[in-house]
Amino acid sequence: MSREIKTPGPDHPIVIEKNPERVVVRVGDQVVADTTAALALREADYPAVQYIPLADVDQAFLKETDTSTYCPYKGDASYYTLVTTGGELTDVIWTYREPYPAVAEIAGHVAFYPDKVSLSQS
Repeated sequence: MSREIKTPGPDHPIVIEKNPERVVVRVGDQVVADTTAALALREADYPAVQYIPLADVDQAFLKETDTSTYCPYKGDASYYTLVTTGGELTDVIWTYREPYPAVAEIAGHVAFYPDKVSLSQS
């Protein structure tokens, strides 16, 4: 089955900009990510999503899963579960390992579901 690949444009814009602020992701009192190199991805009318370099995520919390999804604008996403002292948050992180050229900047970055973690910017 072939997948439709869409290019961002006026009807569905995607803008990626370096976030000048420090971004910290916590689960409870545990810091799972801390970066000054986040990228803010703004897609259509959706809230901005912070894409954090995978290198700035504490690898001790990560467990790769078999979950995958597809976005016609970004490509195939794969997921991680966060394993913390409070338990597991399944598929709370996603990444596009080989994103489409229009969003190539997000390669090597991950995003967190904001309703599952605490994400602060300062």
